[in-house]
Amino acid sequence: MDPLDRIDELIAMVEQARSVPMSRNNCMVDRGEMIAALDELRAELPADLRRAAALLEERDKIMEAGKREADRIISEGEAEHARLVSVNEITVSAEHEGARIIAEARAEAQRLREEVDDYVDTALANFEQFLTRALASIERGRDKMHALREIGTFGGDEAERPLPF
Repeated sequence: MDPLDRIDELIAMVEQARSVPMSRNNCMVDRGEMIAALDELRAELPADLRRAAALLEERDKIMEAGKREADRIISEGEAEHARLVSVNEITVSAEHEGARIIAEARAEAQRLREEVDDYVDTALANFEQFLTRALASIERGRDKMHALREIGTFGGDEAERPLPF
């Protein structure tokens, strides 16, 4: 199950829980059930973190491949430029053609770098949004769990004290 679905399930558990008498905001939740659901969520999060690491690794590979391709294109352009310059009867046109090839290679390399950066930035932004929502949901769940725990402790203390009359 997707961690966001698991978080929605936890929120639904809290929303559907019975209210504590004389309280609007407090409710009673089965502790074992809540802990089991949180443990399942905890088990699912590392998979998402591994996916993020894989995405970063993929980004590095794409950037490295783009750099190698750009270097290869530039190298080919420079080699072509040198070859054309060495031919006496077309020296002037060779210099222009070589410069054009190098400029195209550099433009292509820059375009590839920008595409890779845009792709990686979009993927990381999406993952950042996912993690932000997940962390916010977890924080709300933990706050509710702590509140419930405090309610349970408060109820226990009340039962031990004698009545005021």
